[in-house]
Amino acid sequence: MASFRIRPKFEMTTSKTMDEIISLVKAKLHTNTHHLHGQAMHDHITIRVNKDHRHYWSPQLSILMYREPEETTTRLVGVYGPMPNVWTLFTLSYLAIGVLITFISIIGFSQRALGNEANILWALPFLMILAIALYLISQLGQKLGAAHTYLIHYFFQDALGEDIPEI
Repeated sequence: MASFRIRPKFEMTTSKTMDEIISLVKAKLHTNTHHLHGQAMHDHITIRVNKDHRHYWSPQLSILMYREPEETTTRLVGVYGPMPNVWTLFTLSYLAIGVLITFISIIGFSQRALGNEANILWALPFLMILAIALYLISQLGQKLGAAHTYLIHYFFQDALGEDIPEI
């Protein structure tokens, strides 16, 4: 898994239909010994690590399938990402930092333009450091979840019976 990728993904095409893929994944999920579970329906598949083997940084694989009626291949787009609670925490943290930077900049530069002291602007470097720290923590978390990412990747590859592009 390459560094500096927020959510690794793959794209591929297969000659199998969406119903065949869903059947293969469901069958593999029922017989797996890798402590994985998931859902497969219509045009979407989600594969996760079981709760008793999951840790905070464990990923999930979300696969969307596309097939036009006149086409003979199915296009698969798989995205490895954190569990929704982790994704929400980091998204809201970045949002909060962005809002604080915006408001502090408006207040600080307005004070500066009026000729007043703008000590509030000293908060900007700290917020930037906090944003960089969040990014580095997310990269560390991705490394801690790498074993589960590969487990899910090879599980889906085995279920599909075809090679999936490396992430």
